[in-house]
Amino acid sequence: MKRVLTALALIPIVGWVVLAADPRIFLAVLVIVSCLCYREYNDIAAGYGFGAPGIVGYGAGLLLLTWWDVHWLSIVGLAVVVLIMVMRDQELEHALPRAALLVTGVIYVFGCWKCARPLRDINPHWLMYGLALNWVGDIGAYYVGRPFGKHKLAPRVSPKKSWEGSIASVIVSGALGTLYLQRFLPEVPLAQAIGLTVVANIAGQLGDLAESAMKRGADVKDSGVILPGHGGFLDRVDSTLFALPVIYGFLLLVR
Repeated sequence: MKRVLTALALIPIVGWVVLAADPRIFLAVLVIVSCLCYREYNDIAAGYGFGAPGIVGYGAGLLLLTWWDVHWLSIVGLAVVVLIMVMRDQELEHALPRAALLVTGVIYVFGCWKCARPLRDINPHWLMYGLALNWVGDIGAYYVGRPFGKHKLAPRVSPKKSWEGSIASVIVSGALGTLYLQRFLPEVPLAQAIGLTVVANIAGQLGDLAESAMKRGADVKDSGVILPGHGGFLDRVDSTLFALPVIYGFLLLVR
């Protein structure tokens, strides 16, 4: 019940921020959510025993989110700066793993959320579609996989996930996502709408499994407790973080 009530409370807020809010409000919310996600990632990363990536990740991430263009030189520059900084670590055997955790976290959290800005600039419904796609997919997976799931999808990473739930997620999000595009973005051909929705949903499911693998490696159950019934922000948006770059990449190819 907590899971449902939390979702019902968030949907109108998220809908207003994405579809109607002033761009400055949208950017402020995006920055806050990204920082909350990175804080949870930081705590997970600390569980690997090399030390938390720390405050540098926030600074680099906010630069990436609000200023840097997504270009390979930006990533190279970030990696070089991080490697220089971690050389100051008293335990040099931890320097390289900490650098890897920091760069991975910045790209994973802030880099993926960066795709939200151009999607909203193109049309707010693209971002709303990207967010809703995995919400409805998660609902389908939960309510089908829980009672009917018999075949484990990835038992080492997430023992409760099943192939039945995964297929239900694809079908539910495929149907509703395609209908959303046809209603609010009718210029997208039907075949492309179906294909994009299925691929983005699969990417989202991989994002969910990726976060589960990170948590399991750090021996953490939930990334946080801020959302009743869901855990942390990262638990709620892990699918979205993988889906948004797929949707934005699709638009870069077809526009």
